[in-house]
Amino acid sequence: MAKRRHGAKDEILLVPFLDILCSLIGVLVLIIVVLCVSQTQQTEGRTPEEVQMAQEHKRMKQELIDREKMDAVLKEKLAELNKIQEEMTDKEQRYIRFRKLLDSSKELKEQNQQIATKLQKELDDLLTEIDGLKKQQDDSKKTIAELAEEIKKRQIPADKKAPPVIVQPSGSGMPETTKVYFVECATGALKILGAWGKEDYRLSATAEVVVADAAYNYFLNEVAKDKNAMILYLIRDDGQGAFNNGAGRAESDYNVRVGKLPIPGRGALDLALFEKYRGKIPPPPASAPPAKPAA
Repeated sequence: MAKRRHGAKDEILLVPFLDILCSLIGVLVLIIVVLCVSQTQQTEGRTPEEVQMAQEHKRMKQELIDREKMDAVLKEKLAELNKIQEEMTDKEQRYIRFRKLLDSSKELKEQNQQIATKLQKELDDLLTEIDGLKKQQDDSKKTIAELAEEIKKRQIPADKKAPPVIVQPSGSGMPETTKVYFVECATGALKILGAWGKEDYRLSATAEVVVADAAYNYFLNEVAKDKNAMILYLIRDDGQGAFNNGAGRAESDYNVRVGKLPIPGRGALDLALFEKYRGKIPPPPASAPPAKPAA
């Protein structure tokens, strides 16, 4: 068998190491370029559109803040403008009034002159009246002094007092069972004479007081309980009105028997002749309400 002939040796094509290194560097450079481009297209994970919208939002927000500030300034300026307009209107009105006054100053002067003349006349009349009143006052003082001197002359000395007035029963007398109570009637006043002791009780004789006085109504109510009792009203010269109110209350509201006896003079009353007929009642309570009229 023939042997295989060995000819020229087969060549082996090997990629040089340098080519491999260059290829690896190129791939790395490509990766870096791609990453850089990607980084330029994205900002913190947002797209350029989102970044633009955020910037627009920020700008609009700032514009709103600026507009609010401008609105505040505008309102302040409007308030100042309104105030200025009001002042201008007031000044215009004052100007118009002053102008009218200046235009009518002649008429005002004439009117003021007439008023001044009238006031001067009234002042003169008032001074005349004052002088007359002063003279009248002097005359009145003189008259008062003369009257006071005359009253002093007419005063009764202490040792020459008016004699007492003795009150006497009228007619043929009264039954032994009669109980008499006395009420003195003078100018605008009533006086219950010793009905519940030695002290007298005085009250005004006006209709309002006669109706409301607790002690007087108590007195009438107690007297009305005794059918044999009567009230004798002793009437001074000026006591007719007091008698009308006091006796009218006793007769109409309490059905009490009343009598009247005129008393001349101003002396003290002497009731000694009625001693056996005089009635007595218990003293009224300290705070007694007005008694109800007897049936």
